[in-house]
Amino acid sequence: MTVNYTLKEIVQYHRKQAKLTRIDLADLAGVGKTVIYDIEKGKETIKWSTITAVLNALNIEIKFEGPLMESYEKSISENA
Repeated sequence: MTVNYTLKEIVQYHRKQAKLTRIDLADLAGVGKTVIYDIEKGKETIKWSTITAVLNALNIEIKFEGPLMESYEKSISENA
């Protein structure tokens, strides 16, 4: 069974479980204080580098899955 979560739900849950304010998380991630608010409100125009900084601060790992990922990873390791 696949369950789809939204980024805003994941970030907000992890932030609250870590007992961090939005400002605390922004400081940890090295982003502006409004970024956390924007993510938790579902703003869709946030830079990828900003999102990854916030996720890294919360120790959240991103995993890509798709029908071609196995062959992609193999091709990357062969060309390394």
